[in-house]
Amino acid sequence: MAEQKMKKYTQTVMEEIANSITHGLGFGFSVAGLTILVVFASMDGDPWRITAFAIYGTCLSLLYLVSTLYHSFTHSRTKAIFRRLDHSAIYLLIAGTYTPVILISLRTTWVIYLLPFIWIMAIIGIYIKIFYIHRYERLSVAFYVFMGWLALIAIKPLYNSVPIESFIWIFVGGISYSCGVIFYSWIRLPYHHTIWHIFVLAGSVSHYIGMLYI
Repeated sequence: MAEQKMKKYTQTVMEEIANSITHGLGFGFSVAGLTILVVFASMDGDPWRITAFAIYGTCLSLLYLVSTLYHSFTHSRTKAIFRRLDHSAIYLLIAGTYTPVILISLRTTWVIYLLPFIWIMAIIGIYIKIFYIHRYERLSVAFYVFMGWLALIAIKPLYNSVPIESFIWIFVGGISYSCGVIFYSWIRLPYHHTIWHIFVLAGSVSHYIGMLYI
């Protein structure tokens, strides 16, 4: 029943405007952030850093771009297509966020084997969202959270391999994303999705700061 309510809920025009604005800002900041990370990585001349940050920044920018477009469109068919892309982009961001942390700081440890596993899970999640978006809604949300916190199995090598500032900001980002899920599911609350977007922005900013310390 909860899944049916979640699928049938239609946000107001003002809510969708707020949703578009919040993630539109996120897209602008993401593109700027991608540029900064890649430029600094290029100055270091480290191909691992350049590749990893390019993947991370691209995934981050795609998430906010697709989300902004999804909430901006009013044509039902177009909106339905971008809803699939919007939900799929979350998997890209999760896998994309793991990528620089592992490739830059943990590639000489066993954690490197976690990265392809994360990307395989992301691909499976995207497949389900593209072809079965109206099914497994609760399971999908749980899968997002599971993928994000799977990092806990590598918490010791992570703590030993990255600067403490990076470790703290990555953890704070995870908390922010997870707290946002509460509002994502709280459909009776006005502007609940906009609040979710704000938590996503906070999580993205926290993780981005963490990347700067790697």
